[in-house]
Amino acid sequence: MPVFVNRVNAMFGTNPIRKPVKGGGQVLEVQEIFATVQGEGPRAGEPSVFVRLGGCNLACHFCDTEFESYQPMPLDGVVAQVEALAEDGSRLVVLTGGEPFRQEIGPLCDALLEKGYSVQIETNGTLFRPLDARVEIVCSPKASHGTYHALRPDVLARATALKFIVSAGDAAYSMIPEVGQAQHHTPVYVQPMDEQCPDKNAANLAYALALAERSGNKVSLQLHKYFGID
Repeated sequence: MPVFVNRVNAMFGTNPIRKPVKGGGQVLEVQEIFATVQGEGPRAGEPSVFVRLGGCNLACHFCDTEFESYQPMPLDGVVAQVEALAEDGSRLVVLTGGEPFRQEIGPLCDALLEKGYSVQIETNGTLFRPLDARVEIVCSPKASHGTYHALRPDVLARATALKFIVSAGDAAYSMIPEVGQAQHHTPVYVQPMDEQCPDKNAANLAYALALAERSGNKVSLQLHKYFGID
């Protein structure tokens, strides 16, 4: 069985909780922009360009990403870097974080759509900003103080898919909760939590498979970690 690759640069809940940013979206706080393969959710396996935006309004203890060494970057600079990295034919651009909805990402999405890219947002679902209807939104809800709460109506109405992180040993992440997805018939993915421990990860994978089998939902694996890429 493959073992997830450990990430040496990760937050693990140590990041400061950052509030939404005001502004017109002409300058963005950017952590990194890189070409890779989308590893999770409904577009898993698709060559992509990731725009990782800095800062998050949550501090999840299992967060495996570093997003606090971000720098301001003008919108046209972000688009130019995406275009340079997409020269190999990638047409999917994923805006991730941190939490992308902290910032005014509408102008960036519009610019990318105008150039013919598909745009996908990865969000925790606690913040929202109006976006072009063509933008795909994959929401990974997080438990607050051990409990899930109903998602914002504006997020639920727009979510392309929901992705629930599950753990065999963490009670707060041991279920597939109802956060409003039933009324919208939103596709649900179940993804094993990466706890940076081969034994725990193997247990989480088995647990995710069992939950998916019982619920009829799809399994999402972090394929980029299996592949050993970013």
